[in-house]
Amino acid sequence: MTRRKRNPILPFLLTLAIVVADQITKARVVATIPQGTVGFSFLNDFLWICHVRNSAIGFSIGEGLPDDLKRIFFIAIPAVMIVLIVIFMLRTEDLSTFQRWMLAGIIGGGAGNLVDRMFRPEWVVDFISVKVYGLFGFERWPTFNVADASIVVTGILLMLSILFFDARKRSSVTDEAKEVPHE
Repeated sequence: MTRRKRNPILPFLLTLAIVVADQITKARVVATIPQGTVGFSFLNDFLWICHVRNSAIGFSIGEGLPDDLKRIFFIAIPAVMIVLIVIFMLRTEDLSTFQRWMLAGIIGGGAGNLVDRMFRPEWVVDFISVKVYGLFGFERWPTFNVADASIVVTGILLMLSILFFDARKRSSVTDEAKEVPHE
């Protein structure tokens, strides 16, 4: 049986799709919903489409940092990380196809927010707010966007694939080692 050669560039289509979807949705929110307001409410206030800005990272971590430090920690370091992950993806043979696609999703989310940090004067546009009824001390989950959601979803799927795929792989190697007859 011949093995099909992987196209290392193909998963980056997901990266591109996420960046495009993220930027289109953010542009739509900026154009139609005044900043600091809720534009739409669904399911008895469970889901809001609103317009808020985040000059930090998730959960507003780093909000009070000086602008120069924000540029280093929230633009320069993420940009370098994205480049390193791309290089890793292109050079390694140790990733499954699924893991490559999940890394591409993480890169897309990171790049979507990086675009905001570099080109939007008030930084990242967040617009999805979900009511969580006091879970983890939050009445509403911190507002997020398409880029954030893609990072979380693909990150979780990547971790599950590493935990379960690699665990099965290690298990089969261990089983094969047990079956090798000793002379």
